[in-house]
Amino acid sequence: MTVVLVLHALLVLSFTLRILLRDDLSPPGRLAWFIVLNALPYFGSLIYFLFGEIDIGSRAQQRHDEIFAEISVKAAAFMGEPDNSSELIERVYRTAFQYAGSINGFHPLAGNTAELMADSDATLRCMIADIDAATEHVHVLYYIWLNDRTGTAVAEALIRAAQRGVTCRAMADGLGSRAMVKSALWRRMQAAGVQVATALSFRNLLRTMVTSRLDLRNHRKITVIDARITYCGSQNCADPEFLIKQKYGPWVDIMLRFEGPVVAQNQLLFASDWMQATGDSLDVIPLRANPAAEGFPALVMGVGPTERRGATPQLFSNLFACAERELILTTPYFVPDATVLEALCAAAHRGVAVTLIFPKKNDSWIVAAASHSYYHRLLDAGCVIYEHRDGLLHSKTLTVDGKVSLIGSSNLDLRSFDLNYENNILLQDKGITQAIVQRQRSYIKESDEVRLPCVLAWRSYRRVWNNVIATIGPVL
Repeated sequence: MTVVLVLHALLVLSFTLRILLRDDLSPPGRLAWFIVLNALPYFGSLIYFLFGEIDIGSRAQQRHDEIFAEISVKAAAFMGEPDNSSELIERVYRTAFQYAGSINGFHPLAGNTAELMADSDATLRCMIADIDAATEHVHVLYYIWLNDRTGTAVAEALIRAAQRGVTCRAMADGLGSRAMVKSALWRRMQAAGVQVATALSFRNLLRTMVTSRLDLRNHRKITVIDARITYCGSQNCADPEFLIKQKYGPWVDIMLRFEGPVVAQNQLLFASDWMQATGDSLDVIPLRANPAAEGFPALVMGVGPTERRGATPQLFSNLFACAERELILTTPYFVPDATVLEALCAAAHRGVAVTLIFPKKNDSWIVAAASHSYYHRLLDAGCVIYEHRDGLLHSKTLTVDGKVSLIGSSNLDLRSFDLNYENNILLQDKGITQAIVQRQRSYIKESDEVRLPCVLAWRSYRRVWNNVIATIGPVL
């Protein structure tokens, strides 16, 4: 009995000391782990060992640093200059663009155009047409790639392109697309000449468990065609009905089709993932400058466990701080850290019209409970909250003053902040931003407003449950 007690004490003490020694852990995160370790010491120790630290592994981190060193040397002309923000961006929004540029070294470049896709089906039709018209190369990367109508159509288009001599590279996440990468369709793509790779595969499960963690995922959605066209937004390579979670469907997504210099930056972000997964050099990825044209300034922003911590919440907070009149935000998963929560409330307190649009029915009960724990604080500050009724609002958008937009794969939750590889495009343009605002307002028409009296009327057990989940959110 004494031996068991000593072992128990050593186990809890060792993990407690490890948590206290970590300078990268926020006080709420540290508190959450203390709660779990004391309430469930053995289970909590196991969970901490598997999921407690955000570490991709020294080998992967070294490779990432080598890749971006190569990109900065060979592709500097496509990355833009830090001074570009001063020349291209309105003064009030300049600091946010400068901050975004500091993450990967991608800075705003002018001459971009974009088209907002009408819906998921329109995105698929346009994307297939672009792939069918490709003459040089097609590069795709998806977190979730299903064997449904959309997933099969994209695969068949890649097969057709490869068979006529177009270089095609396709990547999918090892977890989100686990069925696809083991499927006959994936093998058909390979047989047709499509080069394939798996992002964060589970080939060596034991090594991943010991040196990294299983839930670090590549959540990006990137399509680049002939270094001339790129797509960016929230849509995976899957039908809106999303058969693996059918009861929550349809997924409501948003996608933009871009042309201009920002395409090369998205190509470089794809290249970084391709090089990480395959060991290839940047030399295999074609880069081409697009002819100068009239268009808006934009930049690509990619984050992940190999980038500096806190980059995403700090970017959002910078954008909130820039707003003079209006912020409209849509996200399916809202579990902000203190930085983001305080910045949203501060914007509302100083008179900015802050509108937040979330799904009414979430596919994650953990996220739903944690999100609800913030409603009182946000509404009390003057934010307006809507819950979208029909399907799962999966669109990830932020518009500022009808002039600046951020669109891509990043949610406002701890997973997107710390664990996932994400891709986004930040742009300044009244035309495309107004188009996104109109889409956001269409979501509002299909939503119910959440009012403060309703939140205050929630039963005590519901408020306790929401706050408990939010407290241990960093562990979940």
